[in-house]
Amino acid sequence: MTALAETGIPWPQLKSQLSALKINDYDWEEGRLPVYVYGYSDELRQVSQEAFLEFFTENALGAGRAFPSVKVMEDEVIAMAIDLLGGGPLSGGTFTSGGSESIFLALKTARDRARAERGIDRAKIVMPHSGHATASKAAEYLGMEVVRTPMTGDLRGDLAALEAAIDARTVMLYASAPSYPHGTFDPIEAMGQMALRHGLWLHVDACVGGFLAPFARELGYPIPPFDLSVAGVTSISADLHKYGFAAKGSSVILFADKAVQKHQIFFFSDWPRGNYVTHTAQGTRAAGPIASSWAVMKWLGRAGYRKIAQVIMDTTAGLTNGVAAIEGLRVIDRPELCIVLYESSDPAVDINAVAELMGARGWFVGRSIAPNAIHVAVNPLFTPALPKYLADLAECMAQARACGLVGTVDRNTY
Repeated sequence: MTALAETGIPWPQLKSQLSALKINDYDWEEGRLPVYVYGYSDELRQVSQEAFLEFFTENALGAGRAFPSVKVMEDEVIAMAIDLLGGGPLSGGTFTSGGSESIFLALKTARDRARAERGIDRAKIVMPHSGHATASKAAEYLGMEVVRTPMTGDLRGDLAALEAAIDARTVMLYASAPSYPHGTFDPIEAMGQMALRHGLWLHVDACVGGFLAPFARELGYPIPPFDLSVAGVTSISADLHKYGFAAKGSSVILFADKAVQKHQIFFFSDWPRGNYVTHTAQGTRAAGPIASSWAVMKWLGRAGYRKIAQVIMDTTAGLTNGVAAIEGLRVIDRPELCIVLYESSDPAVDINAVAELMGARGWFVGRSIAPNAIHVAVNPLFTPALPKYLADLAECMAQARACGLVGTVDRNTY
């Protein structure tokens, strides 16, 4: 057990200790960690870091009263996100700490609206089986029930199965754009029509695609409709700390009609301090991520984001083609955006053994359980590492085949 020392340690010594602690971390700067960390260039990182540090001390709980500057930035980030993601003059939103909180707030707001307008307790959410695990986590906290339905053969939500699961307690349909497990877009236009028929809330989880798909579409890629412009979509979550390239702790929850946000707010007055009002699950909120998001979005502009999107899409195509060229490997469908899954097509090769061999070479390897495959979320940090990745993958495939290796299924989410 480590106890707090009586006397402090000088910063140079602590800084050395921090560097030493990282020795067993995966080398994200060399592109060996295609998840968790998203980056593009040293210059972009500097913009994000310096903006964050400029507001390192400020508390967004006091935005508008103590720190009006923070409210200005938050409002502008929300407005830019609404414009990007198909919203209109009636739309609204909130800056959150990440996709988990954005999704939590979507569920909380839908639950409280249904409770107020329909008298529903133990509200139900219906979603394809690939919906993010954090929706079930939020539902557990909120006393809601999640029903996960079977998927189609192309790994999307099955409309018939979704509709069959709707009952009197159902308040929300949940779609992904794209899903994290498979990288596929659910049939959001059709789910929007289903939501309208049944009077349901439709939430779109675009935590992965929200700040990439619009720019890929502008480049000519066939991105299906998924945002607030789709009839029936009530809310959408999108992470700025993923493909928005802002500091960790940056996401938004957006609503097609900001009137529903009255159900998002927590209001309490029965204590000696007066009214306590928050829009998020947090009280104190770091202002640094807001400043980072504001600065990065302003610095990049649409043209900057399109440039990065082109790099991502080119790298995704390069990975897809490179994997397909390796004997015994098969890409599962063609990636719709940035997530690539590939499996073994050779009965003599266990893809889990290949994953373990790649891990031994210093690559962080994502796994898919259903289907049994390797999962890669492409971002620009991976681009310069792609040739080495493919060369190592070919060698690991040959080694697994020659030695008849059998790996272990890794059930960890990431």
